[in-house]
Amino acid sequence: MGSNISLDAASLLALVLEGVAYGFSILMFIGTIWALTYKQRMQDVSRPIIVVAILLLILSTVHIVVSVVRVEDGLVKYRNTFPGGPVVFFADLSQYTFTIKNVLYILQTLVADGVVIYRCYVVWRSLLVIVLPGMLWCSVAVTGVFATYGFSQVTTDSEQFYNERGQPAYWVTAFFVSSIATNLSSSALLAYRIWMIEREVSTVRTKKNTTMPIVRVLVDSAVLYSVALLTALISYACSNNGDILMVDMLMPIISIAFYMVLIRIAINRKHSHISTIGMISGTESSRLQQYPMQPLQVTISKFTHHDSNAVYGIENKDRLSTFMAESREGSLELHAN
Repeated sequence: MGSNISLDAASLLALVLEGVAYGFSILMFIGTIWALTYKQRMQDVSRPIIVVAILLLILSTVHIVVSVVRVEDGLVKYRNTFPGGPVVFFADLSQYTFTIKNVLYILQTLVADGVVIYRCYVVWRSLLVIVLPGMLWCSVAVTGVFATYGFSQVTTDSEQFYNERGQPAYWVTAFFVSSIATNLSSSALLAYRIWMIEREVSTVRTKKNTTMPIVRVLVDSAVLYSVALLTALISYACSNNGDILMVDMLMPIISIAFYMVLIRIAINRKHSHISTIGMISGTESSRLQQYPMQPLQVTISKFTHHDSNAVYGIENKDRLSTFMAESREGSLELHAN
């Protein structure tokens, strides 16, 4: 570990990089709230999703605050009083600030992965589909708890810990592997289902309104999160202190990946609404031209569907498109007197 970055330098650099990513996640959060609420009626706003978005922001905020406290303790407060100096301070894995950061990271991971798994259930309408992601999610929780507890019991310095590869190290490896598997499996199932729905309704769609941008954003967010997790896992397996940087950065990265999907779906939903209005207006105009000299009585039937299980509006895409395709000839009833 002679060429490895020192723990005090790694902790300081991790705080700086986390701060940059956290600032970007704040902007993404503001964009998410705007996309979900702009020109929307209160009853149309998805409150559970807003709650999850706020929860992710709160967890990220508390995490970076604890990171600041930990760096301030190690480099300023206990710099000259802690036995061994800052390096030994940051090597002490039983520090309460280190434990709190691990707990916050595990909670952030469980919330984000849980939402993706729930989206899979809503889109597929089947519990069998989410059995594997659900089991992986449980393994993330179990390995995270055991890893955090194991770290809190470590009293040796980090170099001895890394060289011995004690029991907490195995739990950490299992945690990262479970997180990667959970994210990839649930995101792949969700993207595949949306792609299948898009292919089914594309034959009856009268206007160009595709959900493929949502699929691309799902893939991009899954790749972003998985690459960060894989980098942290490789650094940890190689006993490199660079894993400190990646773990701290993962907190805002999880939020950013979540907000990416929300913003893209909100934009796609608004475009879908505009396309639907344009299709109805065009149909009405063409029919009015057929009766230029006749007074017309126009009756417009309004179709509204509220689904308490709706998540981001994805799962109703096939039903809405099918309804539009079947009723586009009968939704406007024109009677000549």
